[in-house]
Amino acid sequence: MIAKIWQKLGLIILIIVCLFNIVIKIVTKISLQEEIDDTVAYMKEIEGEKNL
Repeated sequence: MIAKIWQKLGLIILIIVCLFNIVIKIVTKISLQEEIDDTVAYMKEIEGEKNL
């Protein structure tokens, strides 16, 4: 009896944690344009160091 209660409680906690994780990833997602701009800036920096 107690094992079934703990199993259901564990499953509910697992679902809540998974949903929380998904929401956090959606909220803090970096836009594609920002990612491209950062990559371009990094590549220019690398090329500048090679030329020195």
